[in-house]
Amino acid sequence: MNKKTIRDIDVAGKRVLVRVDFNVPLDANQHITDDTRIAAALPTIDYLLAHGAAVILMSHLGRPDGKVVEKMRMAPVAQRLSELLHRPVQTTTESIGPAVATQAQALQAGEVLLLENLRFHKEEEKNDTDFAHQLATLGDLYVNDAFGTAHRAHASTEGVTRYLPGVAGFLVEKEINFLGTALEQPKRPFIAIVGGAKVSDKIAVLERLLEMADGLLIGGGMANTFLAAEGYEIGDSLFEESKVKTARALIDKAHEKKIGLHLPSDVVIADRFAADAEHKNVPSNQVPKGWRILDIGPATIADFRAVLQDAQTIVWNGTLGVAEMAAFAQGTNAMIELLAQRTSEGATTIIGGGDSAAAVEQAGAAHKMTHVSTGGGASLEFMEGRVLPGVAALQDQ
Repeated sequence: MNKKTIRDIDVAGKRVLVRVDFNVPLDANQHITDDTRIAAALPTIDYLLAHGAAVILMSHLGRPDGKVVEKMRMAPVAQRLSELLHRPVQTTTESIGPAVATQAQALQAGEVLLLENLRFHKEEEKNDTDFAHQLATLGDLYVNDAFGTAHRAHASTEGVTRYLPGVAGFLVEKEINFLGTALEQPKRPFIAIVGGAKVSDKIAVLERLLEMADGLLIGGGMANTFLAAEGYEIGDSLFEESKVKTARALIDKAHEKKIGLHLPSDVVIADRFAADAEHKNVPSNQVPKGWRILDIGPATIADFRAVLQDAQTIVWNGTLGVAEMAAFAQGTNAMIELLAQRTSEGATTIIGGGDSAAAVEQAGAAHKMTHVSTGGGASLEFMEGRVLPGVAALQDQ
């Protein structure tokens, strides 16, 4: 990574404004159900505190759309962060304003302040100049450690860098190093697994992977469009009719480049989209009318296992079935087990954010992978080769 990090600056005695991604899930009682994103920011926060900084954290939570929404306040996050840091975390009732400025000015080395939800202000997502300037006045230096929002040019990710010198935190550095190395200098064979619902969401990623990978495994709802492109009978399965030609072109490109593009050879089908639907296993070209594909089948899992057996770098983005329903999570769960095994055998396994990362976390297998990305859209855009505004705005080495 050619950007400066917190190792490259002197933070002693400084107020450091840090953009973190504390957009965590909350239950009906405002309890955090998964603190992964909070834990991911701890190395950066601990480093700053250990080196004599006062730390001012800012994040969004949920989608309040520029309005104050009581159930999206940052208080539960501050409480959990305090437990993880083993020290008090001060909070504010606003993100900007005279009271917040006074509180920030009074912050001493070793103290932590968490601002109120940034997206209570519509100016945050609009990258409003005045809002960005008011945030910037709270600190002496700026650190972006929110990879999950780095693909957005918001006031807290891009705007503040016009007023403060900005560097990367350890999480952003880790994400860019892992994803960047995997795509540009992978240990080979390099195999990519791409799932999720729609081909349209992944066209740019697939095209880039066809330039870099040694093989592609396709699953999830998007595989239906590829099966349709092969002329298969897919029953009532959801697919993107407008993207069949695109899928066909990608298949042809893979053949031309002599890259193995592997589609499901068998699938799990259901008579309706429901957790308790009747379901069975059939060859992927024999889906009867009235039935829909909701997962890959055991023969496909075996096919995919064979392809991955010698892979030295594996990148996975997108679940392989309707993983939130137990009956249709078999493909995704099998992939988690397989990648955990390949990691233990020395392969580099990178879970590229989004639903696949959530599935790995839910299975309690994140620690068994080389790297699980905290970025959903950011990971995808980075894999597409796009410039991330929140990273581009940081100081170069």
